[in-house]
Amino acid sequence: MSDDAQTNRDRLRHLQQAVVYELDKGDALPQVDHQCVVIDGLFGSGLNRPLAGRALELVQTVNSWKAEVVAIDIPSGLMGESNTDNHSDGIIKATQTFTFQFPKLSFLFPESAPYVGNWEVLPIGLHPDKINATPTSWFLTEAGRVKDLLKPRTRFMHKGHFGHVLLIAGSYGKMGAAVLASRACMKTGVGLLTVQVPHKTCHVLHCSVPEAMVNIDRSDLMFTEFPDLSPFKAVGVGPAIGCRSNSVLALTDLLDQIGSRPMVLDADALNILSNNPALLEKLPENAVLTPHPGELKRLVGPWGDDFERLQKVVAFCRKYQVVVVLKGAFTTVISSNGECHFNTTGNPGMASAGSGDVLTGIILSLLGQGLSSMDAAVAGVHIHGAAGDLACAAEGEAALTASDIVSHLGKAIVALQQ
Repeated sequence: MSDDAQTNRDRLRHLQQAVVYELDKGDALPQVDHQCVVIDGLFGSGLNRPLAGRALELVQTVNSWKAEVVAIDIPSGLMGESNTDNHSDGIIKATQTFTFQFPKLSFLFPESAPYVGNWEVLPIGLHPDKINATPTSWFLTEAGRVKDLLKPRTRFMHKGHFGHVLLIAGSYGKMGAAVLASRACMKTGVGLLTVQVPHKTCHVLHCSVPEAMVNIDRSDLMFTEFPDLSPFKAVGVGPAIGCRSNSVLALTDLLDQIGSRPMVLDADALNILSNNPALLEKLPENAVLTPHPGELKRLVGPWGDDFERLQKVVAFCRKYQVVVVLKGAFTTVISSNGECHFNTTGNPGMASAGSGDVLTGIILSLLGQGLSSMDAAVAGVHIHGAAGDLACAAEGEAALTASDIVSHLGKAIVALQQ
């Protein structure tokens, strides 16, 4: 044993009421009832193959006890990154995991939840210089990082300093998405917002978002055209625009004229791209795409597990030089060079209709205020989740709606700036 391990084993033996079993091959395991707490320190984060033999038997026995299990650093049998070739019956099912210095990448994937349980990071004193010198593509977004991205407002600034953006959203009978995205855009601090909507629906925007200007499409039903782009610092397109042929032509024309202007694409704009993959080549560099899992699958194809999904999105971002916001728990923002930024805010109550439309409006607002595509996506996702957490505290998960998220955006931003 190492010196540290030997020292702590000696300490354990001197604890009152501590019984230490040292098992040799073939020894029977002690019986444990459900009131016990099991501390799992069998294997650490360096495991690179599935468990077998005596170790596998031990893990399966512990899981059969139905006791509370606390894992040290990582549940034994779980690998730190990819578990594609792992065996699910050979992983400790922990109730709580206390991990050292950083979470492991696999903790952020939904298929690991039954094994990791609730996890908490314990600092162990690694030197900051050593951490900073270690190359990585994985990052966690914390509040301090987002605070640094938000630009301060000075007394003599006016609305022109905070950008004029264009949002193309909504269709006849589906104007809720346009309203939610518009309200979120305004509440996140953009200076001016113009919303392109079908002719028969303009009254919906006038009544529900009076702060926004409205550009009226000649079509009564759908997106078929857009105004001159020269006044706009950024463009957002997609929420509920539909996928009809006229909208496909209009989106194609928009991509031809967008130039290097910052852009965020969501919902039906993404569905149009997946149905017309040649349009992917027209995307401006660092365009922000915000797919939910279904939309993502149509863009990149199916995957076996979430590690493979992440690898597919990284390859997609590098190929098309775009930024992808992979929505879900620990929403991930992937840059055009393959960096992955995992978000730490948000809750299950946000899995509700319209939540994605709110995120589109937030990111569009930040693009209009001058943030880069990557910074706008990282900050927007964090603010979106923070507002959702405040809304959840007030309303509870089951009652949480997209409108509640919008209503708490101001408080979320104020909390970040303090």
